Amino acid sequence: MKNYFSILLLISLLISCKENAPDNRTYPYAHLYDGLPFEMPQVEIPTFPENHVSVADHGGKPDGITLNTKAFEDAMQALSEKGGGTLTVPKGVWFTGPIVFRSNINMHLEKGALILFSPDKDLYPLVETVFEGLDTRRCQSPISGRNLENIAITGEGSINGSGEAWRPLKREKVTESHWKKVVQSGGVVQNDNYWFPSTASLKGHEMSDMNVPRQDLTEEQWQEIKDFLRPVMISFMECKNVYLQGVLFENSPAWNIHPLMCENVIVDGILVRNPSYSQNGDGIDLESCVNSLIVNSVFDVGDDAICIKSGKDEDGRRRGRPTENLIVDNCKVFNGHGGFIVGSEMSGGVRNISVSNCLFLGTDVGLRFKSNRGRGGVVENIYISDIYMFDIATDSFLFDLYYGGKSASESLADGDTMPTDQPTFPVTEETPVFRNIFVKNLVSRNARRAMFFNGLPEMNIENINLENAFVTARYGAEFSESKDITFKNVTVIPEEGPAYMFHNVKNFKTENLSYEIGERQKAAVITGRETSGLQLSGLQEELAEIAPEVESDKVVFK
Repeated sequence: MKNYFSILLLISLLISCKENAPDNRTYPYAHLYDGLPFEMPQVEIPTFPENHVSVADHGGKPDGITLNTKAFEDAMQALSEKGGGTLTVPKGVWFTGPIVFRSNINMHLEKGALILFSPDKDLYPLVETVFEGLDTRRCQSPISGRNLENIAITGEGSINGSGEAWRPLKREKVTESHWKKVVQSGGVVQNDNYWFPSTASLKGHEMSDMNVPRQDLTEEQWQEIKDFLRPVMISFMECKNVYLQGVLFENSPAWNIHPLMCENVIVDGILVRNPSYSQNGDGIDLESCVNSLIVNSVFDVGDDAICIKSGKDEDGRRRGRPTENLIVDNCKVFNGHGGFIVGSEMSGGVRNISVSNCLFLGTDVGLRFKSNRGRGGVVENIYISDIYMFDIATDSFLFDLYYGGKSASESLADGDTMPTDQPTFPVTEETPVFRNIFVKNLVSRNARRAMFFNGLPEMNIENINLENAFVTARYGAEFSESKDITFKNVTVIPEEGPAYMFHNVKNFKTENLSYEIGERQKAAVITGRETSGLQLSGLQEELAEIAPEVESDKVVFK
């Protein structure tokens, strides 16, 4: 009898588990988990009560002139008091100040709906927040929410942040006629090449490092530079179950979308646009988030497109919250400083990331990993596959451990050179680590340089694996201060110069390494006293130039 009841209990438990388990037949993202090389729970789309409220029901007018801040606030509050539901934004132009979310609310933009945020900076008070990975103050974001659960922005409409009222402008990024038009509109110009919307904005710039004031300021001083403290357009902090679907997000004052310390984030089928000249015009910056999907989306922006962060320097290390468990799939990137980026604010760590089936079309860099001494943090277990690129302005695949705040194109235009043979610093908690990164099925046509791996002498980039890659570029692939690198079925075709360059590289193993070079080109140039353990299968020794400091037994041609 005892065994009989035990069997009944087991059957009951199995039935219960089956009833409560996600149904992969209806779960739209089940295929993303097939063969995923790390454990990650399924991220569910949040659901909402069947309550419906329209912003028009609370005095809103979609005429493009009426300020609808109160209408949005009243609609949010009314829906929240009902326990949540859907806040409908009907077609029309909804001019408004900042919108503050509540839990259990889906703001749904119907076809033809445009939320246009006012450029009046007086509507956006200073708030405590995080920007560029640092605890600081900024103006309130046009859309914000903090410590919420179950929030969504969905539909077929558009959201415009009126970013041109906030952003500075660099002369070299626009045509001369555009520059003259902006300068004639007012504001102030620094050194004849950098325009700011106001003297307060310029003052804030002059007293800041990487867009963040670093000294203690009085309330009066904060207010004096308020114009400079541009907000991100969408700021969700420490929220759980966040869903962005279908909507166009564009013209943000600073970064466009910034989920910070959130859990269970789904971004599906959105379009993110910023002008190519927009300062800090990132697409999405996922920072210290756990369990996220970014899929089926298009980015055409003025800075990094899909960017993964986890805080900066001491602030990020003290927070200690990595971005982990992220799937990026089927995304397209046009303009942008990078297609998929990790850093440079990665002090809390980044791990367990899958990126697949993406197109980078005309970006500054394709795959971009960046940091510098002082950050700390560990970036590891990154899996990238099926990435296809065209017209990359600089590097198809880049590790830059000397990042100084410029885009790769800006550094190139300014004549900056990447450091080599630098002094070795002690390894501390401030030393950034990049390791265990796996890339396969990569094609890039018409880049400036095929690849550039540039690590630190005291902490080499480590265990980077590239399989099935075909890259054509003006210049070949360059590797420095890197170790335990494996290339399999990799072809690099440079227009000029060597196909492969090695400097202080250790344990670089290849299988079927390939190249095409002109009659007077070298297949490889090998330098650096620390170079050792190069096993170059596919390279012809007679086409390699080996510097005198490299001992002959440190390089093997097969």
